[in-house]
Amino acid sequence: MTEQATKPALKIVCQNRKASHEYKIEETLEAGIGLKGTEVKSLRQGKGSLQEAYARIKGDEAWLCQFHISPYEQGNRFNVDPVRERKLLIHKREVERLAGLLARKGYTMIPLQVYFKRGWAKVLLGLARGKRQYDKRQDLKRRDQERELRRAASVRR
Repeated sequence: MTEQATKPALKIVCQNRKASHEYKIEETLEAGIGLKGTEVKSLRQGKGSLQEAYARIKGDEAWLCQFHISPYEQGNRFNVDPVRERKLLIHKREVERLAGLLARKGYTMIPLQVYFKRGWAKVLLGLARGKRQYDKRQDLKRRDQERELRRAASVRR
């Protein structure tokens, strides 16, 4: 058996758990992230946070903003600013398509997950629209009803 076959396909570093509660995700896109050496090492240790992160388009490039990567402990002078803007590696046509979609009212691009895929750091972006308060309440109500149905079904057996 080869070493590559034994490794898991994805190693998830961090997730934005609040995203599905705060936004209605309409489309997802995988993109690479332009990182420095110590940032990669820190991410491999799982020290990343997507709490306030978002993606935006400047000119003909996509950027990931407010994504916090803690400084690598052994990095000393090679460490960079933990919340610097990082370039997203997306094809130019895809950036143009996203720019057109983001120009519509109410849409935003938020990172949902950061993970390693075959050794490369990737981010799963979601094209999303903000939910209103009543939408959030309806989702919670629906989830509670589904949970109750599952409970009732498991008791009957």
